[in-house]
Amino acid sequence: MSVPSREWQLIARPVGQPRPTDFRLLRAEVADPGPGQILVRNTWLSVDPYMRGRMDDVPSYIPPFQLNEPMTGSAVGVVTAVGDGAAVPVGAVVLHFAGWREYALLDASKVQVLDTTKVSAQAFLGVLGTTGLTAYVGLTEIAPVKEGDVVFISGAAGAVGSIAGQIAKKLGASRVIGSAGGPQKVKRLIEDYGFDAGIDYREGDLVGQLKREAPNGVDVYFDNVGGDHLDAALVSMNLFGRIALCGAISAYNESALPPGPPHLPLAIGKSLTLRGFTIGHHMKTAPEYIGKAVGWLAEGSLRADETVVEGIENALDAFFGLMSGANTGKMLVRLPES
Repeated sequence: MSVPSREWQLIARPVGQPRPTDFRLLRAEVADPGPGQILVRNTWLSVDPYMRGRMDDVPSYIPPFQLNEPMTGSAVGVVTAVGDGAAVPVGAVVLHFAGWREYALLDASKVQVLDTTKVSAQAFLGVLGTTGLTAYVGLTEIAPVKEGDVVFISGAAGAVGSIAGQIAKKLGASRVIGSAGGPQKVKRLIEDYGFDAGIDYREGDLVGQLKREAPNGVDVYFDNVGGDHLDAALVSMNLFGRIALCGAISAYNESALPPGPPHLPLAIGKSLTLRGFTIGHHMKTAPEYIGKAVGWLAEGSLRADETVVEGIENALDAFFGLMSGANTGKMLVRLPES
């Protein structure tokens, strides 16, 4: 016996901005689980900016997608069948890395069984997953926030940025400034996430806008964007400022690496620390963060928004929307039970 499923595959390496013709949605038959295996019906798929880099066949911190094979990514699902010796029961909710598909056949030892009695299952793809952990690590280990710091966050209405702004306030920042695209998102930064000020990058003059909102300079910059945002931050940083290099979404669709920020030499005279990181090297911090985050969520002091797209057939649209800034908070695909 087998179960019918649908899965997304990458069929051509994008040059510049990905196109729908670089992908295909295929029907597949997923076999019953063998010894030590489980069959999972996916209910939530994570859609993330790093996935753009995996479409290129270049060395990176995570392997590229293989052409004409199912794409992968974080997902949450329900176990529907188990093989002999699998120590995961039917009905368990599990976290795994076989996303971009409706059903996944997995080694039971490679999944994480989730407790969803107090939080939603999809929270483990966002605020309680690597998304929230990235924000926490960036502001506690990579570019530590000190009491009274002025903090600037780019991509602030996104999954990581919106959490980072709230965590910065919890760590004692005196002023948190976020950059987002459009007046509605900027408004949400302040009203929903507790930022002290917002910058609309679509208005241009990032240096001038940042000077207006941080007249005494910036102590910590959390970079999700790179490009002109990083350059504006370099101009605005105070002596001994810290910069966490988390992402550079402004360059992800470039066919060649763009030049470095023009004001990078300012880092010398200002004695700045610029440190890049990927969350895979900091998973040891997860228990500490999750323990705090669960409490923050329970008391209502941490808000985690989601943009939800329905159906596996619309997963690619969710990715395109993410890359164009259509989301607020975490971008997710929900897979209804057929």
